[in-house]
Amino acid sequence: MKLIKQYFPDLDEVQIRQFEAIADVYKDWNQKINVVSRKDIDEIYIRHVLHSLGIAKVQEFLPGSKVLDVGTGGGFPGIPLAILFPHTQFTLVDSIGKKIKVVEEVVDALGLKNVKAVNDRVENISGEFDFIVSRAVAVMPSFVHWVKGKIAKESRHDRKNGILYLKGGDLSEELKPYRTVEIFELSELFKEDFFDTKKVVYLPMKYKG
Repeated sequence: MKLIKQYFPDLDEVQIRQFEAIADVYKDWNQKINVVSRKDIDEIYIRHVLHSLGIAKVQEFLPGSKVLDVGTGGGFPGIPLAILFPHTQFTLVDSIGKKIKVVEEVVDALGLKNVKAVNDRVENISGEFDFIVSRAVAVMPSFVHWVKGKIAKESRHDRKNGILYLKGGDLSEELKPYRTVEIFELSELFKEDFFDTKKVVYLPMKYKG
């Protein structure tokens, strides 16, 4: 939790309380439904919360904007981002019912009013979103195919609407088709060793292949 305050010093009391509660809520639910590995649960702030918030270091979300988290699993990156941006609407989708059950319980326990959890495939989600976020659920070409038509055409942020994707390792082959892609090294934003190979990949909606 100290790390969260260090990298995000402007949190209000409600946000601090919510971030502080995350560890206990996930530990409790993880004993019932295993959505986070045993090793990771002890390092939840670095491996899950701070990792998720890497997206916020690249892009802040304006009040009233809409963000879709695809393959959210236990709620990452969507839940930490929803705490940080309480006036942005987040839709968290996963095709595995027990994971969405955990998301709903965590959202309820933290008192988040800006999160909708959906148990479905992303292809079946209706509506358009300013940004689509995710954490390495598929290679980029597959992901782009899944979310086709779900990014709003009109941008309200300075950065054009698009995909913000948490990935790791060597992405040169995977991203070769996308000339307008931008890669942000999380090792330049967070000093912990865990982030040495971690990245945020931004692909604008009107990407050039």
